Amino acid sequence: MAVLTRVLLDVLKPHDPNILELARALSDIGAYGVRVRVVEMDKNTESLTIEITGPSLDFDSIHQVIRDLGASLHSIDEVDVEGSQAGPQSE
Repeated sequence: MAVLTRVLLDVLKPHDPNILELARALSDIGAYGVRVRVVEMDKNTESLTIEITGPSLDFDSIHQVIRDLGASLHSIDEVDVEGSQAGPQSE
């Protein structure tokens, strides 16, 4: 089965929580590596690029944390997926 090992997200969030709190919350899901970059800021919101890496990412949990912190996922811009090493079963 293929596993997600890296995802690049476009996210819009309010100023609170700050990006450090968001990055920590995402990292805590599964000891993921998280990189957050502020792309644009206005009076009420911040547009972010979030890169998350790990040996097997749980995208549903990532998306839930983003929503729980009041942010919204605009797009999934890049993904890295690795297939399993096991080939088809031979009889």
